[in-house]
Amino acid sequence: MAANDMFASLSFPHGPAWKSRLALAPLTNQQSHADGTLSEEEFRWLTMRAEGGFAMVMTAAAHVQACGQGFPGQLGVWDDRHIEGLTRLADAIRAAGSVSSLQLHHAGIRADKTAVKERVGPSDHAETGSRALSLEEVAQVRDDFIAAAKRAETAGFDGAEIHGAHGYILAQFMSPDTNQRGDEHGGSVENRTRLTREITDGIRAACGPDFQLGIRLSPERFGLSLPENVDFVRALMAEGKLDYIDLSLWDYKKLPDDENLRGKSLLAHFTDIPRHGTRLGGAGKIRDGEDIRNVLEAGLDFALIGRAGILHHDLPRRVEADAGYMAPQTPVSVAHMEAEGVSPVFVTYLRDTFRMVEPL
Repeated sequence: MAANDMFASLSFPHGPAWKSRLALAPLTNQQSHADGTLSEEEFRWLTMRAEGGFAMVMTAAAHVQACGQGFPGQLGVWDDRHIEGLTRLADAIRAAGSVSSLQLHHAGIRADKTAVKERVGPSDHAETGSRALSLEEVAQVRDDFIAAAKRAETAGFDGAEIHGAHGYILAQFMSPDTNQRGDEHGGSVENRTRLTREITDGIRAACGPDFQLGIRLSPERFGLSLPENVDFVRALMAEGKLDYIDLSLWDYKKLPDDENLRGKSLLAHFTDIPRHGTRLGGAGKIRDGEDIRNVLEAGLDFALIGRAGILHHDLPRRVEADAGYMAPQTPVSVAHMEAEGVSPVFVTYLRDTFRMVEPL
């Protein structure tokens, strides 16, 4: 698409159209309560981005099982007690003129060992002390992803995104490094992607025809094969059950890690796949107006904005008013972050993990 169409609406096979091509990426923020219920801090952080003009506002990863918690202060969607807070959030995002999405997550072998009794995954994993899930437990993971999507729909969210990236449980099943199973969930690519496909099918069957469904995938790393992922995306698009695929690229300009595949960028390996109505988005160092234009010109249907959306809650409006908009250089002051709706616990996380905030 032409880059000057970044503020054109974007339609999907299911659910509402987005008013532009600018979406808020799912961003870990550690602001919710210990029991997974929504906090006032996380409510303010997300609703400010809706008020700031993002076409779609996605939550941080919300765990679908208590044992799938990946980090402190994580939003939960594994129990009906979470629905009340999620309903308030979905209502406020809609009132601000944005489409809402809840990201569905299970950390698997990457679960926060201070928060869970034991770590589980596709196979026994000595490095993390995780044990292999039984077939019955794999089926329960599937069912709990589906139940979580249904809770999101009940709460009034316009849709959900399945987190299949970053080495979390679905990526663990996809990777032959972490998946050593000898049953129908291990071995071939078809078997290793079976859980993800069953979750997709189950959510589509359980939720209404207007429920928007996407998936986040890592194109490489985490023991994943780029050619396998390209084929998987091609198959998902041909099936037409998803509304969009969200590529977590880390850097939209990067070349593949595999030197044999560096004839084109990592992103370019996906943009020429026939889409059959499925939309393609991506995230990875999209920080200013030029970056947004670049990824749209490269063939993405929409851009997912991460750190730049933390730094300015109203980034879409700034880009619309100034095509040359650039996000502030980091680190920024605590006062800057506070003005952007970032709570003290989120400030600490951004300082310690990404050095986005000035040292104390």
